[in-house]
Amino acid sequence: MVSIDQEIEVQILHVDREKEKIALGLKQKSASPWESVEQKYPVGSVVRGTVVNVMSYGAFVKLEEGIEGLVHISEMSWTKRISHPNELVHIDDEIDVVVLNIDKTKQEISLGMKQTQANPWDKVAERYPPGTMVKGTVRNLTNYGAFIEIEEGIDGLLHVSDMSWTRKISHPSEVVEKGQSVECKVLSVDQQRRRIALGLKQLEEDPWATDIPSKYQPGQLVTGTVTKITNFGVFVGLENGLEGLLHISELADHKVENAEEIVKVGDQIEVKILRVDAGERKIGLSRKRVDWAEEDDAQAASGQAPSGASGGNTPPSELKGGVGGDSGPLIKS
Repeated sequence: MVSIDQEIEVQILHVDREKEKIALGLKQKSASPWESVEQKYPVGSVVRGTVVNVMSYGAFVKLEEGIEGLVHISEMSWTKRISHPNELVHIDDEIDVVVLNIDKTKQEISLGMKQTQANPWDKVAERYPPGTMVKGTVRNLTNYGAFIEIEEGIDGLLHVSDMSWTRKISHPSEVVEKGQSVECKVLSVDQQRRRIALGLKQLEEDPWATDIPSKYQPGQLVTGTVTKITNFGVFVGLENGLEGLLHISELADHKVENAEEIVKVGDQIEVKILRVDAGERKIGLSRKRVDWAEEDDAQAASGQAPSGASGGNTPPSELKGGVGGDSGPLIKS
């Protein structure tokens, strides 16, 4: 801007006689560009500038001599996950930006790059209405579900409760893995909160609606595998993740304090279906009633001692394997 021996015209800003110093100004010879910045660059206008510096938090863009604005990293893309601004811009790049805000006092301008393009989330509800079949890639797994990228920067959540109609999924890694390509059904779209709910089990009909109630009838004898033992009973696997609850009161004619005295995890046992509740998605089972006749079951339900069983009169309220109760769910859902 200046060199030695160059003659220039300056403005006297301050005289300190005591220290024998004079403060001079060169920029004061012309009007400050910030005086008319709001008129030249109104909020919402699209302007072109040059990238003069790139920091970890954003890029500085020169609009004219003496006027620079900051494009924060969060204002660079609607959908891309940017770790550093240099993934998108470099020094000396000429870019279009939108003026977001002006602080004339602090001489600061906030700029945005993504605002020069349409926000893809504005069209998400239109492109992916509920019921749409989509294919995507598993991007991330959490305890409660898997995030599926259905297009660049647009993720949907596949919740663990929407992975299987019958299996109890403890973690999404039991069903999917990162990088896997999966097909899902769009369940709902919250465009304002930028959330898409996806379902995997909805690709098939709910077996509880028809198959399970028709396949498993009260009084039917079935064979299953003990999958879990709790203080209130035993879970028995019947098929493909479908489980029924064998309440501890239904294990044997005598009172059982510890279910492991009767069965172990992995045991194959024969049980009788006591109850199928499609609404609650629960199946109640009994082991002690396997050899009971129908009239014995009817007597037990009415509170009378069944003729084919020992152990005395068992009130209906204690027959929790078939009629419910407070001691736990009849089936893991």
